[in-house]
Amino acid sequence: MKTFDAIIIGFGKGGKTLAADFAKRGKTVAVIEKSNMMYGGTCINIGCIPTKTLVHQAKLASLRSDASFEAKKAFYSQSIEVKDSVTSLLRQKNYHNLADNPNITVFDGVGSFVSENVVSVASADKSFELQSNMIFINTGAETVIPPIKGVAENPNVFTSTSILNLKELPKRLVIIGGGYIGLEFASMYSSFGSSVTVLESFPMLIGREDRDIAEAVKSALENKGIKFILSAKVTSVSESSSASQVNYDDASGNPHSLDAEAVLLATGRRPAISNLNLAAAGVEVDARGAIIVDEHLVTTNPHVRALGDVKGGLQFTYISLDDYRIVREDLFGNGNRVLNDRNPVSYSVFIDPPLSRIGIGEDEAVSKGMDVVVKRLPVMAVPRAKTLGETVGLMKAIIDNRTNKILGCTLFSPDSSEVINTVAAVMKADLDYTFLRDFIFTHPSMSEALNDLFS
Repeated sequence: MKTFDAIIIGFGKGGKTLAADFAKRGKTVAVIEKSNMMYGGTCINIGCIPTKTLVHQAKLASLRSDASFEAKKAFYSQSIEVKDSVTSLLRQKNYHNLADNPNITVFDGVGSFVSENVVSVASADKSFELQSNMIFINTGAETVIPPIKGVAENPNVFTSTSILNLKELPKRLVIIGGGYIGLEFASMYSSFGSSVTVLESFPMLIGREDRDIAEAVKSALENKGIKFILSAKVTSVSESSSASQVNYDDASGNPHSLDAEAVLLATGRRPAISNLNLAAAGVEVDARGAIIVDEHLVTTNPHVRALGDVKGGLQFTYISLDDYRIVREDLFGNGNRVLNDRNPVSYSVFIDPPLSRIGIGEDEAVSKGMDVVVKRLPVMAVPRAKTLGETVGLMKAIIDNRTNKILGCTLFSPDSSEVINTVAAVMKADLDYTFLRDFIFTHPSMSEALNDLFS
């Protein structure tokens, strides 16, 4: 049995960054990854990078709306090739960043615990055990497959991972689930030229957002040709040679069906723990299957820590990276970085235009009885939006009326994924909203809209 200073299960953002840090300090590290197509983790291979590459390609495709469907199919196939090229390049770069380091050994295989400090690695042709008193779990999350009759082994049914390898543009796409992932794919495929229908089981769309924002998003996507059916309970999916039939009941229980060349399951993700044999290590999980950690990411086994999606909470690559910082400061610094000190955290959904948010919304503030001032600015009032020819959207800010602090901000606008970072920095620095009201921004830019939003 070989002993390492650290064992990292999973090649995700937090784990790979930690491995490089350990190696730089002269520590020996074993990195275990079950698939050679996942070097670098979810973001590079099946998450942010491939989807945002396709989002950009879809934006280009939307400029060719008068093209025939055959031409749109050809452009889509080219876009998949572009995506594959980008992810392959980054995957190999990430592999060599670790594997070429003499202090790091990358093992291909499934890692599972044998005891509190021993991990078994099962590869295609052998299995062996590794030992360390510092083990880190960074296995990410996996798609939740709903118990819908007919989805298993159906070649026309895809997850957010498998649809990224779909080579031919579907003429009709049905998306089961109207959450953020579902909306992102709906916007993307609609721009490529698919006829898209979203089936959402709840009576409202993106319930986490304020209703005016949600309605603005729904209206914008409907104007792109996307159809939404709310309160839809999918009962089964029937397979045929070239298409599938999605059967669902409406709010009144009446049956309906839709035909589609492709069906996307956008029904959420859960921590990927099924192969880990956590019980053998004394690592406990919560009711959602997320690994329980303390403020320094230590699990119920003091030898083991968890980083990224596998511990639950926000599922973003930058959260996994910040988890690395918490571990780094705890092991090699003063230990001041903890889970509870990184809020607020912003997020973006790459629909068209992108939806970005930080902090609380108006509905939440009102439900808590808070004394707030609500600011709104239609995107059509922003000069830069007019120059871009992209005037759809709404900007919204929530301000504490007593302290003048920004409690939250939602930007449904062009470049919102960039602009929201400016708001986040001001909130993190605990500055008054007047800082943004009076700040000098370049012109014309989407950032300068913050002057008007916070006026």
